[in-house]
This record gives sequence, C-alpha cells and structure tokens, in this order.
Amino acid sequence: MGREVAESCVDGVIIEMVSAYCKRFYGTKPELAARRIEAIGYQVGHQLIERYTMERPRFSDHLEAIKFICKDFWSELFKKQIDNLKTNHRGTFVLQDNRFQWLTHISIDPSSDNSEATEDPSVSMPENKAAEATSTHLYFPCGIIRGALSNLGIPCAVSADISNLPACSFVVRVKA
Repeated sequence: MGREVAESCVDGVIIEMVSAYCKRFYGTKPELAARRIEAIGYQVGHQLIERYTMERPRFSDHLEAIKFICKDFWSELFKKQIDNLKTNHRGTFVLQDNRFQWLTHISIDPSSDNSEATEDPSVSMPENKAAEATSTHLYFPCGIIRGALSNLGIPCAVSADISNLPACSFVVRVKA
C-alpha cells in the first residue's frame, strides 16, 4: 500500500513555498525565486519518475515517454490524465490540463486592485499582477515535468501558459 498525503496539505505546502521564495527569500529578485522554485520541482520530478518507472523498460522514443507523463505520471500526481496532448513531431509537445489542480485554489487579493486608470506602463495593472502571481505557481510543475523527462534521458525546456484559469498548458521543447 502506497503512502498518500492529503491534497490540501500538498496545496498548502506549494503555496507557502512559492510565497516564501517570492516574498521572503528573493523578494527583490523574482528571477532567482523562479529558478529556485523550478529547481526544487526538478528534483521532485527526477525522484518521482524514478519511483514510478522502476519496474518498466526504458522508453523507445520521446513520444512514448511524453505519453507516459501524460497518462501514468500525471495520474499518480493529480488523480487524472492530461486532457490533451499535441505535438509538431519535431520535438515540441503541448500538454493541456483543463482544470490544473494547483491553480483551482488560487485567488487574487482584491485590495491590490488599482481603481485609477494610469498611462504609466511601469505601474502593474491588476490583470498583470494576477497573471504574475499565478505564473509563479507554475514554476514548480514545470520543474517536475523537466526533472521527470531528464531522468528518462530527454533533455528539454518546459514553460507554462495560462489561457483561462484553471486551465493550463505546459510546452515541452526537447533539446537536440
């Protein structure tokens, strides 16, 4: 019987980790916070994929490994499969999750709304703050995917795109 942790505990830990790195540890250097959060995700993904593929033979190609991530690995993490997988068959894969669990509980502080319109582009508008706050929570899962694929022998870059919360797309670009 495998060990399981309550989803709310995992959600809380991730929210607190992102908050700690973005506000306390690297408050003035958001790019360092992003790299550190992604690096933690990388380690988690690297170790988890080792556990989940222990009894499996190696994958024969990139597509087979990506399909494993979308079906089996994602099911282990989120109790559901990726909703959609697209590829250009040249090393780019788009993994679409229409209800990404770690984005369902994110809300934006309404007190941060800027009710006065401004022409100054350096002033963050509420939509930009919301997108920025949400995107910081995606460094960790991007790292998980990159770490898992790296352990499977697939060096890649992973980025995330938020189109309509809580939907999220992860873009995997395999390095040649």
